[in-house]
Amino acid sequence: MKNSQIVIFFTVVFTIYSLANIYIFLKGYNSIAKAGNFRILYTLVFIILALAFIAGKILETRHSSVVSDILNIIGGFWLAFMLYGVLFLLFSDIIYFSGRLTGIIRPEKILWYKKWAFIITVCVSVIIIASGFINAIIPHVKEYNITIHKKTEGPDKLRIAAVSDIHLGSVIRKRSIKKLSATLGSMKPDVIFLVGDVVDGEVGPVMRGDLLKYFNCPRCRFGMYAITGNHEFIGGADKTIPYIESKGIRVLKDEVVILDGGIQVAGRLDRDSRRYYGKDRLPLAKILENTDKSRPLILLDHQPLNLDEAVKNGVDLQISGHTHNGQMWPLNYITRGIYELSYGYLKKGNTHFIVSSGYGLWGPRTRSGSKSEVLLINITFGGQ
Repeated sequence: MKNSQIVIFFTVVFTIYSLANIYIFLKGYNSIAKAGNFRILYTLVFIILALAFIAGKILETRHSSVVSDILNIIGGFWLAFMLYGVLFLLFSDIIYFSGRLTGIIRPEKILWYKKWAFIITVCVSVIIIASGFINAIIPHVKEYNITIHKKTEGPDKLRIAAVSDIHLGSVIRKRSIKKLSATLGSMKPDVIFLVGDVVDGEVGPVMRGDLLKYFNCPRCRFGMYAITGNHEFIGGADKTIPYIESKGIRVLKDEVVILDGGIQVAGRLDRDSRRYYGKDRLPLAKILENTDKSRPLILLDHQPLNLDEAVKNGVDLQISGHTHNGQMWPLNYITRGIYELSYGYLKKGNTHFIVSSGYGLWGPRTRSGSKSEVLLINITFGGQ
């Protein structure tokens, strides 16, 4: 990413972050009676919470530690509170101005209204975030059964376990990766595909605990394969990719491998490799130019964009992630507007598309608009 783009990006993000915090802060501050020291205490607590995420990310890049982990966890939950705080307080403002115009909210009730609007906002936001946290730490297996009308030289069935967006780092750590390994072991897949964003960003928190050493699948006869997501490039692909590969996971970088029976698996570099490294990924047609279109062809591509490209190039199954299905309500409605398929299953022509909501999370460890999942894809070959 060019320096000018970095400056613009962080300026926009910091401006939005600051304005949201100022808005919430003023709403809370003005709802507190002037008497007493509550406003001082409120201000101190608010500043600590608002700076936690920024401080955690800065510390993480310089020296990963338990302190940076804690700050990232607190800051992540604060991001969720910012979202719901702004939404519900804006809604309360609409009610307030409507009430003032109609005379329902009289001048002597203004402070009372502001106080309870803020209290209700905090309570409802906390309930949503807490419920989303419980939802996030209980992953489920989402199963798909599809038929690819092509023959193999051996097995007529393939059992795939696919996991996207693990986001190993300060928030998703040893307990989560051990639970994932246990889940995959119970599924008894033939092959495992990691569909990008294995690491959250900076690889320091992952290497500090060597978190991927807890990830394994001893019964996978075809092994484990991964592709890069945008977060592999955020933290530095030159360190992240070698670490992943050191654990026996083959990272496919615009290349094709052939499993037993002639099953072809293509893995693309994430499209953000250009933004962060100035390197364009290869066109899909170039990657697949030497593939046998009479044999099954599976494509792993982190971001589910330009689906027609896969259809045009004879892909039988594309597996993607990235969207998190919005992760938090109402962001799932935004992802549905951005992507042709933001979650679930779609068939276009002869190509099957599956987009996962992901196993881990970015930022807040809460899912109020989607579920944490592992994909089990059962493929039958050769049927008509």
